[in-house]
Amino acid sequence: MRLPRLVVVFAVAALGVSALALLGVFETADTGVLPAPQDAGEVVVLVHPGPASYFTGPTGEPAGFDVDIARLFARGKGLPVRFELADSAADVVAGVAAGKAHIGAGGLFRPRSGAGTPAAAPAGDVRWSRGYHRVEAVLIYNLDGFKPDDWRDLKGESVAFVEAGGLDAEIEALRREHPDVRWLPSALPSTDALVAQVSDGRQSYALVASHLAALARNIFLGFDIGFVAGGKRELAWVTPARLPGLSEEVDAFLARLEKDGTLQRLADRYFGHARQVHRIDAGAFHERLKTLLPDYRLLFQQAQAGTGIEWRLLAALAYQESQWDPYATSETGVRGLMQLTEDTARRQGVVDRLDPRQSVEAAARYVAELKRALPPRIQEPDRTWLALAAYNIGLGHLEDARVLAQRQKLNPDLWSDVRKVLPLLALPEYYAGAKNGYARGGMPVVFVDRVRAYYDILLAREAAYVPRLRVGAAAASPALPPLPGMP
Repeated sequence: MRLPRLVVVFAVAALGVSALALLGVFETADTGVLPAPQDAGEVVVLVHPGPASYFTGPTGEPAGFDVDIARLFARGKGLPVRFELADSAADVVAGVAAGKAHIGAGGLFRPRSGAGTPAAAPAGDVRWSRGYHRVEAVLIYNLDGFKPDDWRDLKGESVAFVEAGGLDAEIEALRREHPDVRWLPSALPSTDALVAQVSDGRQSYALVASHLAALARNIFLGFDIGFVAGGKRELAWVTPARLPGLSEEVDAFLARLEKDGTLQRLADRYFGHARQVHRIDAGAFHERLKTLLPDYRLLFQQAQAGTGIEWRLLAALAYQESQWDPYATSETGVRGLMQLTEDTARRQGVVDRLDPRQSVEAAARYVAELKRALPPRIQEPDRTWLALAAYNIGLGHLEDARVLAQRQKLNPDLWSDVRKVLPLLALPEYYAGAKNGYARGGMPVVFVDRVRAYYDILLAREAAYVPRLRVGAAAASPALPPLPGMP
């Protein structure tokens, strides 16, 4: 923990240190340059916000791919982490170079050999980490316009890009290779904002990173990817060059997370392609956000207040089950907004399954019960995804799948591993040894993926609900998967 500056001065003076050394203490304190994390008592991360790196999660706490990785790094050092925000990727690099943070993150692309660093920071002031996720530049276009197949189709056309958005080196190379294309730098604060402009027709074409285009696909429906516009690039962090030990720690940490599969699991959590829904379905969902959701929003929010199950998750679950039709009835006899079975309705005290209020409240209680029934060691968000799978297929079959995952040397507490084995419960060689026998195990995989896709859209489009009594209360930080060898 850092001592107050006055205490440090008195301590140094008491030891008889020279006035010159004492002046150095004042200079170090006044420059604002952070000491190493252990001396600072925290890990300070400067991050450029975005849907893949840093955003406000359902609990009101920071969430995102880079956020989770940074929390794991800080936990491994036994230190808290503090996030500071920057307006652009270039500002992140400049801030780290100036000593304002220990780590810079958020849409930073590791320079290719000889490419150097962004102009905002001299190359010698920062060190780039090893890459932790591969992406590529893609050309997106407005669906009402012309779909280009390659750069030859874009002669004389304008292509927009976010200025200082991290793809600077890529764009400079493309400028040289395709001088007949007009390049339009944009001062927009995020790639999402640029995608929105292409989607609504204000821009015809834009260059963005592939993982951000994938994340925006079900939220902005008026664009699509035309073609891959550049080679593979790696997301990376920067650290101050004056702290070479920190750079080595970060590289070793990222290498360990890659080896044990943690990076892949976190990537799937935030931008796995399997969670996308068909564009036609997404279009209908957006329309019903306007026409149907207002009728049930308050019911979902009241259910959240009573059970703790986030209202937008309940809304996503309801849409997957009934498309928000309170009179929906399936061929198997499940009914209502949340498609409750007779048995579940009876256990939850539901008199009328077609009553939206009774249906939503019962479903929320049921999801909460399923989450409580899982072993306490299971972390979020895996706890929620596993509970949703149990909502669809039953807790018994889910437990069979978790046992099967363990037998196959997979982690039974991770949804990404359990989803691999669930479909096997439909095969005789596997369900013969399962306690609960045969199950259509592929159904909960599709079910959970679609609920997650609708939930992503709701998180982007609808505000969180904070019950009146909880306003101002501190929300708990989201749980993270433990590092190997840690409890």
